[in-house]
Amino acid sequence: MRGIVFRGECKLELVTVPDPTPGPGEVVLEMKASGMCGSDLNVYRRPANAMAPTVIAGHEPCGVVVAVGLGVISPHARVGARVMVHHYHGCAGCEDCRSGWPQMCQRLPVIVYGQDAHGGHAPYMKVPADTLVPLDGRLSFAAGAAISCGTGTAWGAFERMGLTGRDTVAIFGQGPVGLSATLIAKAQGARVIALDIDEVRRATAKSFGADSVLNPIDGGMPDAIRELTGGKGATMALETAGAATAGQDALNCVRPWGTVGLVGIGAEISFSLAKMLRKQLRILPSWTMSIQAQKACADFVIERGVDLDALFTDRWTLDQADDAYRHFNQQNGGKGVFLM
Repeated sequence: MRGIVFRGECKLELVTVPDPTPGPGEVVLEMKASGMCGSDLNVYRRPANAMAPTVIAGHEPCGVVVAVGLGVISPHARVGARVMVHHYHGCAGCEDCRSGWPQMCQRLPVIVYGQDAHGGHAPYMKVPADTLVPLDGRLSFAAGAAISCGTGTAWGAFERMGLTGRDTVAIFGQGPVGLSATLIAKAQGARVIALDIDEVRRATAKSFGADSVLNPIDGGMPDAIRELTGGKGATMALETAGAATAGQDALNCVRPWGTVGLVGIGAEISFSLAKMLRKQLRILPSWTMSIQAQKACADFVIERGVDLDALFTDRWTLDQADDAYRHFNQQNGGKGVFLM
């Protein structure tokens, strides 16, 4: 089979590798959708001399089980099952792994699919059966791919932050994660202030229900957010852009006792402890979501009728990989997905 491999310096290649065969405890999926994540760009842009050995990219996999290895007893690992993948695997026996957080495993180096082992940008993908999360038939495979990382990351952050319908949340960045956060926050009844430097993404956030949209290029975002909130500031802020200025503004736009969630990879943020102490802020970095949260996010999307398919502005085939990532690298649209 052929799959997409990043070569660094904004280059990629469709390489041929053997079709996967499941070993004990493993399954093979026929891929139906594999999402493009903003964190892909960190690898796509790396210097060529910093690239790892050939690994098929794609850590937002969604498909159908087509082969099952020995010893697999999970009810949703049967042939024909529609599934998402929780794209991490640890030792499977420690407290973190057994609680649904394999990315926090302290016993073994964590495998990240699409980075350390072959991912979903190919016709087939082999994973341990315990990484599977069932995909309800009411959700598209593309929606399942989004939940597998980008949308799930927004959900996981709000779960840690304790977002409710009483909150006013400022969401910095309206890329795939930020737009997912806007959809989820509105479905929970929160007031949303969406921020992005791109006009198209601001317009999309508005169409997704954002109560106010702001352009950070205008400057003075904390003051602008206080003006929108009667001088108080937001009760919560979520930084998804991975930009230092966005992180600083997120810290400075919330009112005393507020909560700031940080998920944007790449941001370097510093702050005065004395200032933060006197505001009694909660500052929470958040790394994707647990296996249980991935399923809970999917259930919420169904229950509230959240239109995750609206996230996708670009649908590609594997043969269009080069064009797909060149376009995605501009960071001025919605979410992209490879459909197989």
